[in-house]
Amino acid sequence: MSESSSTVSSPVLGEESDPVTSPGSEAVSGVLSPLTEALFQRHFGGAEQSLDPLPDQLLRGFRDKLVRICSRREAWRLLRARFPPLTWLPWYRWRTWLLGDAVAGVTVGVVHVPQGMAFALLTSVPPVFGLYTSFFPVLIYTFLGTGRHLSTGTFAVLSLMTGSAVESLVPEPPGGNLSATERMQLDLQRVGVAAAVAFWSGLGMFALQLGFLATFLSQPVVKALTSGAAVHVLVSQLQSLLGLPFPRQIGYFALFKTLAAVLTSLPQSSPAELTISALSLALLVPVKELNVRFRERLPTPIPGEVFMVLLASLLCFTSSLDTRYNVQIVGSLPVGFPQPLIPSLSTLPLVLAYSLPIALVTFAVSVSLASIYADKHSYTINPNQELLAHGVSNLVSSLFSCFPNSASLATTSLLVDAGGNTQLTGLFSCAVVLLVLLWLGPLFYYLPKAVLACINISSMRQMFFQMQELPQLWHISKMDFAVWLVTWVAVVTLSVDLGLAIGVIFSMMTVVCRTQRIQCLVLGQVKGRELFCPVRESSKLCQVPGLRIFRYPAPLYFGTRGRFRQTMGQLLGLEKQDEEPAKSHGSAETGAELVQVVILDCSGIIFVDVAGARELVQLASQCSAARIHLLLAQCNGKMHETGEDWKFFEFFVCVCVCGGVGNSKRDEVETRLGTLIIPSVGTAPVLGTLRRAGLLDILTPEQLFVSVQDAAAHALESLEPLTSKTCMVWV
Repeated sequence: MSESSSTVSSPVLGEESDPVTSPGSEAVSGVLSPLTEALFQRHFGGAEQSLDPLPDQLLRGFRDKLVRICSRREAWRLLRARFPPLTWLPWYRWRTWLLGDAVAGVTVGVVHVPQGMAFALLTSVPPVFGLYTSFFPVLIYTFLGTGRHLSTGTFAVLSLMTGSAVESLVPEPPGGNLSATERMQLDLQRVGVAAAVAFWSGLGMFALQLGFLATFLSQPVVKALTSGAAVHVLVSQLQSLLGLPFPRQIGYFALFKTLAAVLTSLPQSSPAELTISALSLALLVPVKELNVRFRERLPTPIPGEVFMVLLASLLCFTSSLDTRYNVQIVGSLPVGFPQPLIPSLSTLPLVLAYSLPIALVTFAVSVSLASIYADKHSYTINPNQELLAHGVSNLVSSLFSCFPNSASLATTSLLVDAGGNTQLTGLFSCAVVLLVLLWLGPLFYYLPKAVLACINISSMRQMFFQMQELPQLWHISKMDFAVWLVTWVAVVTLSVDLGLAIGVIFSMMTVVCRTQRIQCLVLGQVKGRELFCPVRESSKLCQVPGLRIFRYPAPLYFGTRGRFRQTMGQLLGLEKQDEEPAKSHGSAETGAELVQVVILDCSGIIFVDVAGARELVQLASQCSAARIHLLLAQCNGKMHETGEDWKFFEFFVCVCVCGGVGNSKRDEVETRLGTLIIPSVGTAPVLGTLRRAGLLDILTPEQLFVSVQDAAAHALESLEPLTSKTCMVWV
């Protein structure tokens, strides 16, 4: 509590105070009596809320929600929230922004064509399905997304994760010598699996509202995941770079299996494809570097991928590399769009284990990337609407045989550098891809697949350079550095899916470990002021003999109760009290000093579970047996039930049954769900939980205070007359 929070003074430790008055007589004496929780609720608390039966609360919530939606004003607000163009399009600066959006959209669309085909090979599906994934999701996000500078479509990490699912569920037959018909059947099965993964991941984000799980993907976990996945992408493309005839390795330790297969098959590499790969990388890597170094001077980034695709296709066509040197080419691209198909429900048990991590990575990467550019350009995004946009994007696009998609780091950076301003760039990007799908597809018939592999590798540049942030991460937080390192090692050595799970679990364990390492603070008072600070942070703080003030700045739950018991037992000498009989004066002894009154500042205890509540009740019982007067100050929550948990349950049911509530309510639901998992099972107020655990059977309401200052003022009155009230300065 700061000095300016009250216009009246309270007694200061170590100084004589005027007689206290009742709460209603402060105008006469100017001094307030110590304020307990009971007095605060009596004089300043709101009316006590009664708990209605749960069915009545749910029906009332549904009725109020329906009334709000039926009003014209609320309906228009909901429509604008669900379709962001209704918000930004009326304020669009046509003369200023249109040219930039057009140039950026065309530039990104031109890059989408070769990159989409390249990532399709990473997904183990024919290249044309990468073009579909570069068209439908981009179009949907243009009308539903809130990120003005976000470019969606194919993403290397998701393509790699989906490719692992495809190769596991639809493996290539041994030998690999398939006829054209057998190859077509195999490709159709793989496309069906990839589309099913996109369908169920989109359904999880859209209908089941699983976006709150992405809150457990910390920034070190996401960056380590993308950096580790970039290593997998690099190694997986060695087969195409060298023209080696061996199947793709999957499962745990796939990276090492691939390296072993490459070394074994190296004598069978194709000199022609090796030459094409070397020339392609020699062009793509310098162009990428030029775009980064001269981004301020270039009017638009140089589309090196497009030049490489055109040059390689022309070279392969004129030299007949496919027939003379057996160079693998893309082949014919179907013109038009695929027939819409709904994935079969029978695929759910097969792809569910792959869909959940893909959904989490999609939402986490997309929202974090959108937030970065939103902060940079001074606007806000709606995470819930982003969840809806990416969920619908994956759900609807899967009907057109698209594989999972999300925001892309490379194309988003390209869009910003090219001068994009709004989501309108998506329409221009879709127009370029549409031209290829309807008319220009046959031009890519002779495109070597080795060039697509080089495009995959060159697009990993930003992910590899994320490792440059490791020294800074070590300097800021060694714990976060450990999270990054564990996640990266798990992703690289095991697999992307299992590495993600290990990273999330390890990250959550570090949170629990941090709460267990919290030390209980001994507080002292700044002389002459109503300010209490930890004694270890200053050598000139005052303490009254016989009075101790402690602060426990951590949640009190099953993981910290042992530490809490040990610390309080040592500070109060309660461990000795259990072994030795009580002394005649009946008070605890710490060192050479008797402790008569203990104040526990509970402001840092944000929640307690059953184990923590019982531990605090046991502490109160031990203090009572040792004749120590225990006071609790600033407990979170009220003395009375407020029905808060019932309201939250109502909101949660609305989300599950109705598909959502208002934006503010959904934010509350996701926030509350996040607090349910680590590490308690409820979010009831601390004081309410303690009361239900039986605390008031040992303590009286007069021992619960609103602030440490009020408890300290009361403690001066409770000290025995033999104790001097002089201030003891810690030097």
